[in-house]
Amino acid sequence: MMGDTGAANNRIIARNTIMLYVRMLLSIVVSLYTSRVVLQTLGVDDYGIYGIVGGIVSMFSFLNASMSGATSRFITYALGKGDMNNVRETFSTAIIVHIGIALVIMLLAETVGLWLLEKKLVIPEGRMNAARIVYQFSILAMAVQVTQVPYNASIISYEKMDVYAYVELFNVFLKLAIVYVLVISSFDKLILYSILVFSVNILIAITYRLYCIRHFDTCRVHWAINRKKLIPMLSFSGWDLYGNMCYSIRQQGINVLINMFYGVAFNAASSIASSIQGIISGLSANVIQAFRPQIVKNYSQDKISEMQDLMANALKYTLLLFLLIAVPAFLEMESIMYLWLGEVPKYASAFCRVMLCISMLNLINNILCIAIGATGNVKNVSFISGSIYLLSIPIIYILFRYFVNNAIYAYLVSFFILLFVVFVNFCIVRKQIPTIHTSPIIKSCAKALLIAVISIVPAIIIIKSDFHFILEIVLVCIIYAFTLAIMTLLCDKQIRVFIVQKLFKRQ
Repeated sequence: MMGDTGAANNRIIARNTIMLYVRMLLSIVVSLYTSRVVLQTLGVDDYGIYGIVGGIVSMFSFLNASMSGATSRFITYALGKGDMNNVRETFSTAIIVHIGIALVIMLLAETVGLWLLEKKLVIPEGRMNAARIVYQFSILAMAVQVTQVPYNASIISYEKMDVYAYVELFNVFLKLAIVYVLVISSFDKLILYSILVFSVNILIAITYRLYCIRHFDTCRVHWAINRKKLIPMLSFSGWDLYGNMCYSIRQQGINVLINMFYGVAFNAASSIASSIQGIISGLSANVIQAFRPQIVKNYSQDKISEMQDLMANALKYTLLLFLLIAVPAFLEMESIMYLWLGEVPKYASAFCRVMLCISMLNLINNILCIAIGATGNVKNVSFISGSIYLLSIPIIYILFRYFVNNAIYAYLVSFFILLFVVFVNFCIVRKQIPTIHTSPIIKSCAKALLIAVISIVPAIIIIKSDFHFILEIVLVCIIYAFTLAIMTLLCDKQIRVFIVQKLFKRQ
């Protein structure tokens, strides 16, 4: 029976991963096209303005992120226990709390955020009015996203990942429509872009909400807060709030410091690099999304051994999928950027290389945080990790002010800070789940990295040869993918056994 349950869970994870990949591939194709057109249409300065102004609003998203983690954890945990009434009460309480969070974010954005926009940011002359309008639409878009969290958490908890694929198809057409309207319109491009992005957010939110209301009885809101549900959720999110606040300040603080010392052109380079990073990270993050509900549900059922195996597999497959794309991109970054954008903002390639390294550490850290969050005790991880994240800002400021004149040091500091955070979180997992064995998890991580490093050698040989840059990109991707697949088969017994069983089954 245990074996049947495990096999069923593995099939669910595999199906959900495939559906999330369909969603991501659609998003990648459109994002690569639309990012180029938007950059060319807006220009480097306006593109940078959109990135830094939207970043101010995102800085306050730590309020949402903390409650988002609590909502997802408690809904998934209740589903793991099979308590549907608990799920229903948790959802309704979460909706009311998220509306309150949206109002608080709007208040902070219209006071602290507005002061930062008006007094501290370096905006090109004549573009401040446009920046103000973009800022207001960014606030409204954030409010929509905040109140959307319980619905998205429900879809993930019920493991209905195919919904994301279908809605993303709709989102793809809307993004293409944005680009078309942007190109043909004579209206101020920056203002129009912010209005169109906000409109798409509204339509996507409505689509998800209608699906949840029609398919999940637990997603019908009862306008009453259950205090028994609220107190543990607030306790969870209260500590999580500090950690997310520190992380958000770190993220947006770096953008603000780059703006203060180097201007919006460097913010544009940072935004482009973030787009590439987000696309590549998103592919492997889908694996984490598929594993997340099962990890939490196994903990809720005291199946620590199964939880440990899921974490090890999630780390292995996440890293291998990430490195499959990230390593060729790292090696061929300048050529890819030129082929994609034509005119590449200064430092965009260098920023993106370091961001890819940061993304790899983030993937490892995210899986550790799922395990920690499953316990319901996020005090240690939030306080310790959050405080470490916060150290980035004064260190980067001092470097920019007195020692270096290169914006890339901001991301190098972030990399080493995150490396230390990963080590700390491994220790926290061992402390909070004493029965878990972290050595298989570490071995899975080390094996994936070793396979990836060994597989680089043939790709390096191709780069040293004298090929046309487009042919070189294609050859590097193919040779690296082939070598990675061979090395994975040679080094990973679990995958070999799976393939052999499938082959014999067919015969």
